[in-house]
Amino acid sequence: MLQAINLTKKYHNHIALDSLNLTVNKGDVFCLLGQNGAGKTTTINLFLGFISPSKGKALINGVLVQQNDKTTKKSLAYIPEVVMLYSNLTSIENLDFFSRLAGFTYSKEELENFLLSVGLPNEAFYKRLGQYSKGMRQKVGIAIAIAKNADVLLMDEPTSGLDPMAINEFTELVKDLSNQGKTTLIATHDLLSAAAIGTRVGIMRRGCLVHEFSNTDINANELQEVYLETIL
Repeated sequence: MLQAINLTKKYHNHIALDSLNLTVNKGDVFCLLGQNGAGKTTTINLFLGFISPSKGKALINGVLVQQNDKTTKKSLAYIPEVVMLYSNLTSIENLDFFSRLAGFTYSKEELENFLLSVGLPNEAFYKRLGQYSKGMRQKVGIAIAIAKNADVLLMDEPTSGLDPMAINEFTELVKDLSNQGKTTLIATHDLLSAAAIGTRVGIMRRGCLVHEFSNTDINANELQEVYLETIL
């Protein structure tokens, strides 16, 4: 579903991403670990088409992002660290609005079912998002991704600022999406979440992907050891 081929991004003399080769298959949850400036967010932005590569290719389902961004964006949903929704609208209203922008029209019952599927409590459906916690806002963002029938979810620091219960709920939700065949690429600092949620984990340093593991190859303690050895 996602493929980077020698993907490179330079800003003047600074190399933000250096010849990244990466494949994320259908149903994978690929977690990219690394310090600030390692190239994680740059990778996400290149797949989103927010920036253009200096060299190489970013492909979504075999389609080149830079030449077909309208086509590739139909397959994507983006969950940033702070989910950008309308705080003065309810979750139902936000979901209805963004679904219509993507070309989908749903009944009230269908919208409620999308919110139920991500674990949002019924009593929250008609409250304004200004009253929501970050974890609840993320659930609405993921409900929007499901409603627009996105095959690929790109997430940037989704567990930042969440309490342990919210992180656990998020982990189970992403696992459910993976079981449904959705493909997820997550940029994160959260080693424990990466170990718990990722079917595969990569560690980046100075724009390079220096390690890549399957979740069957490494446990959380081993991942932490490798990560610390990499960044120090």
